[in-house]
Amino acid sequence: MHARPWPSLSLAEWEPTYRTLHRYTQIVGKVRLALGPPLNHFWHSSLRFAARGLTTTPMPAGDRELEIIFDFVDHELHLFTSDGDARTIALRPVAVADFYAEVMGTLDAMGVQVDIWPVPVEVTSTVPFPEDRANASYDRGAVERMWSILSHVHGAFERSKSGFIGKTSPVHFFWGAFDVAVTRFSGRPNPNPPSEPVMRESYSHELISHGFWFGGDWPSGDRVPEAVFYAYAVPEPKGFREAQVTPAAARYAASLGEFLLPYEHVRAARDPEGEILSFIQSTYEVGANLGKWDRASLELRKAG
Repeated sequence: MHARPWPSLSLAEWEPTYRTLHRYTQIVGKVRLALGPPLNHFWHSSLRFAARGLTTTPMPAGDRELEIIFDFVDHELHLFTSDGDARTIALRPVAVADFYAEVMGTLDAMGVQVDIWPVPVEVTSTVPFPEDRANASYDRGAVERMWSILSHVHGAFERSKSGFIGKTSPVHFFWGAFDVAVTRFSGRPNPNPPSEPVMRESYSHELISHGFWFGGDWPSGDRVPEAVFYAYAVPEPKGFREAQVTPAAARYAASLGEFLLPYEHVRAARDPEGEILSFIQSTYEVGANLGKWDRASLELRKAG
């Protein structure tokens, strides 16, 4: 695998593989959701980054620990238990129904008992996993470019956390939308949280979130035709959407309630990571200032 750090990956080029892999990650993500002890903001549901892909991190499974890892270098799904059991499933172009049967069958053979709701979420087509034979694409080259992008996004997002000493989330992968996110908190409760239980827990406190998404169809009917970096504030302070942020290529998308920065702008820049960090810092400063966050107590000030 020798993909350049910021390769081209148009939505039209890899969308069949994207749809299939999205559902593969949801199957594994739902196992993590079922086995992981609850954490604030539903952080127990997300996948985390490993050197070669995405991991559930170790999860309690009876009197053992279970970890499942997507290896996008060798194109394998690894399942390990703390008592030495190790299984591998090849990542290849098979129907979602077959991948689901293989994962659940392997877990059963390992003695791991877990029940998941076998229906995809946050997608326009919700055909249950055991019935889904329409999504069966796996382009290794596209997946390798995807992983090159994600691994470098992860590095940039990790570095973006330096200097903020308030509460921050991990840099994590949300399999619902197939996006990467990192979130900063003001420390104050959200005065008007959503009523839906999952969203209420996710947005229980004031926050400014940044992320990366490959684009596509949103369940609301919106379609973002390209990969983007995004930024939003909850609750959104007055004046946020009209604010000037950097880079100049960033725009506020009213239908989504987010600032968007096209990935193609970032990859074409002389310093792609610098563009990402500028976007994160400028949208954070706008949101924090307009929202009257106590920045003096939330940020590490350099001497002099």
